[in-house]
Amino acid sequence: MQEAVLGMSSSLAVKNLKQLQWMGSSEYYSQVISNDSEKVIMAYSPQTFESETIISLEKMNKLLTSGGVKELKNFPAINWINNVNFYIFHDNKYIQFNTLARDSSQLEVISSLSPKAENNALETKTMSVAYTVDDNIFISAKKGEPVQVTKDGSKNIVYGKPVHRDEFGIDRGLFWSPEGNQLAFYRMDQSKVEDYPVVNWNDVPATVNMIKYPMAGRKSHHVTLGIYNLKNQQTVYLQTGEPADQYLTTVTWSPDELFIYISILNRDQNYLKVNKYDAANGVLVKTLFEEKNDRYVEPQHPLYFIEKNPAQFVWWSQRDGYMHLYLYNDDGSLVRQLTKGNWIVNDILGCNKKNQELIYTSTEASPLEKNVYAVNINTGMMRAVTNTPASHTAQLSANGNFLIDAYTSEKVPRNIEIIDVNTRVEKRLLTASNPLTEYNLANVELVKLYAADSTLLYGKLIKPVDFDESKKYPVIVYLYNGPHVQLNKNTFPYSGNLWYDYMTQKGYIVFVIDGRGSSNRGFAFESATHRQLGTLEMDDQLVGVNYLKSLSYIDANRMGVHGWSYGGFMTTSFMLRKPDVFKVGVAGGPVLDWSMYEIMYTERYMDSPEQNKEGYANNLLLDKTKNLKGKLLMIHGTDDDVVVWQHSIRFQKKCVDEGVQMDYYVYPAHPHNVRGKDRVHLMQKISDYFDANLK
Repeated sequence: MQEAVLGMSSSLAVKNLKQLQWMGSSEYYSQVISNDSEKVIMAYSPQTFESETIISLEKMNKLLTSGGVKELKNFPAINWINNVNFYIFHDNKYIQFNTLARDSSQLEVISSLSPKAENNALETKTMSVAYTVDDNIFISAKKGEPVQVTKDGSKNIVYGKPVHRDEFGIDRGLFWSPEGNQLAFYRMDQSKVEDYPVVNWNDVPATVNMIKYPMAGRKSHHVTLGIYNLKNQQTVYLQTGEPADQYLTTVTWSPDELFIYISILNRDQNYLKVNKYDAANGVLVKTLFEEKNDRYVEPQHPLYFIEKNPAQFVWWSQRDGYMHLYLYNDDGSLVRQLTKGNWIVNDILGCNKKNQELIYTSTEASPLEKNVYAVNINTGMMRAVTNTPASHTAQLSANGNFLIDAYTSEKVPRNIEIIDVNTRVEKRLLTASNPLTEYNLANVELVKLYAADSTLLYGKLIKPVDFDESKKYPVIVYLYNGPHVQLNKNTFPYSGNLWYDYMTQKGYIVFVIDGRGSSNRGFAFESATHRQLGTLEMDDQLVGVNYLKSLSYIDANRMGVHGWSYGGFMTTSFMLRKPDVFKVGVAGGPVLDWSMYEIMYTERYMDSPEQNKEGYANNLLLDKTKNLKGKLLMIHGTDDDVVVWQHSIRFQKKCVDEGVQMDYYVYPAHPHNVRGKDRVHLMQKISDYFDANLK
């Protein structure tokens, strides 16, 4: 069980190249070599592949100790500025190394931060660091004393942190301007958001951490964007206007630092304005364009400015039904749609300056895979850069001439190559061996089924290695089927999870299908569940169930279902709304009442409880406990601040009130997911529950 749960990140990890990356603005790449005989950073040319030792860990430690900094046991994250300078964060300090003279490298402590510092953002041109302490923003200029930018930060007024519950692709709250002269930052007033208790049961007596949790249909927070000018030490706020509970997303600086672009989304999430503001005074310059949709509009990416033409930017949009790239002038006029087709763009990797091509990854070859492509910014001509059927993760060099391409597939644990983007000549750096060769892995079959409206659905049928068609097997259906998640991909291991393989060794068949509502298939596929989360998803999962029942070797009387979070909601939905399908269910961290889940996510997919009373009622599970026929185990972490513990506590109360027997388990001090060594305990409990009730 420990190998099945933790092995892929420990004893069974696929070989990789440590910290393989491009060296900042240069055309060289580096790698950390760390073994019993040496610990060094190496640099390589992607043209000649000649190598050079940059610095050893021993030499780094000598420089650190001479500067009064603690030694390192291993290399921390290396962040390259160019092929000479890199920085690390260690001992609460940002430390820059200059390796121009390899034999006499130099060290410089840029900033020493408070141990309480959070949300650190280093700007590499001025080497200034912005960070937060106790919800206020501080800036430490290179070797300077910290400057406190805000002073009224508190539990109710929060500065410099990700806002809107990290939805809309928001992963930070501090935004340096391109030259480091200004800092944009989020200010979140959550004074009107209700307090919510998260109890620490390890303290005696127990203590309470009161968080702000905005539930669907209730009061939300008010976010504004400030700009601090380092030269005059003045702050202005952008005039983003009312209403207060709108969403400020995709914050982007103009290349010349004169303007800020914000995508402003209304609370109903069906109307988006891309606005341009004057960074000097916060005044709205112009609404560049708008997007509307009867279901929802979901901005997820900042503007991408074209380096050789800073008057143009690329915008991501699902307006034609798939996530594609659109080229705009900075006055809001559309130049052209750059990518088009019944597939989605996953990432922008950068720009090939020589050919004026935008390099990106997409699902053009297959929704189960991801390959690298190039589109000419001037002509719209597209071409493939990689075409190996696999899931590719790539890094583009600064000038866009070379690609570090790491890919995995059903039969490829990991290959890493350097690719010349212009000629597509490849050089293999790593062919990882299969660490699971000696294991009895499952036989995995890709299954294609069709929903009621003829939409193609992808699934995987995972069978024991010693499968015998004359036997009858119990089945575990693992599901999620919610937004932004896709379970079936062409990756290694092909099953998608070694726990599936483990369960097949114990005599189960495992089945996984991505129904409508899941990701990577376009807007119509993902938004089909709008206003009725849980209903259409069950219909599509039943397509899989009916397929399983058609197989002679499936025991239809021994079918189980398991999922976590949205999958926990789906599991409980089946056990209560379709109680004759599954004999056993295990639901982890489940949403049981959408009116108790966060505003940003829930109101996007369900509208508000007031607007969609029928949808909330149909998919409410707290009033359906009497329907339970099979065995249900529900699991929750006590510190869950995503799907709060109250969901399953209220469910337990309803079961007691209705005289319904079920099983329940709590993981103390764990948030939304049970991770680390305790996850072995979790999966053992789940496995034992299926063994006791399904075999």
